[in-house]
Amino acid sequence: MHYLIYFATTAIGFIAGFINTLAGSGSILTLPMLMFAGLDANTANGTNRIGILLQSIVGVASFKKKQIFTFRETRWLVIPSLVGSFFGSAMAANIDKELMTKTISVLMFLLFFVILFQPEKWVREQAKTLSDKPNFLKIVIFFCVGFYAGFIQAGIGVFILASLVLGAGLDLVKANAIKILIILLLTPIALAVFIYHRQVDFFMGAVLGFGNMLGAWVATKFAMEWGVRYIRYLLLLIVFISAIKLMFF
Repeated sequence: MHYLIYFATTAIGFIAGFINTLAGSGSILTLPMLMFAGLDANTANGTNRIGILLQSIVGVASFKKKQIFTFRETRWLVIPSLVGSFFGSAMAANIDKELMTKTISVLMFLLFFVILFQPEKWVREQAKTLSDKPNFLKIVIFFCVGFYAGFIQAGIGVFILASLVLGAGLDLVKANAIKILIILLLTPIALAVFIYHRQVDFFMGAVLGFGNMLGAWVATKFAMEWGVRYIRYLLLLIVFISAIKLMFF
């Protein structure tokens, strides 16, 4: 029975790693799987960060190898995100999580229609080069992104994508690569908190993470072969499912 649980966890991790790398919200699959495997909700939430961290390492390495982005051009997105994450984490204890979950679901629905009715911004084939100079609007946007990531994690990948495409003017392939870099740098902060509170199962995290890494590696191949048009369709589907899940379940 245990072997079936491990196999299922790896399989779900693969699917989630694929979805997270191309769009986001793969945790909708992994969190219930970890709880089905016997972890309590808090430990499942903490253990899930191992998979996110490992898939992000693979995703960043793969996209970087394909020269999708440079670290220099991302620094004015990453730095404010990290600062925002610190302040968001500090305030997380006071959040009304049920109210915030409903708020996120509403934002997801709005984001769905933004993607649906502004396709020219989501299917741009030529990646825009980011400036390596500070820009006040981008700093504010990504401070808020980091704050949200620290405050409550749900759906952060989708919101980072929205910020990168609509706020920074990137196409989806490049935006995906930079999104994964930002998540890679934010995740250790949350993971360290869960480890401190002994809410991480390292064995199940490794099982899940193995699947996550495979899914992320395959997804980077599809991102280059499909182009941004088909990734948009996947993103629409994930955003819609995420909104329904958060609103009604």
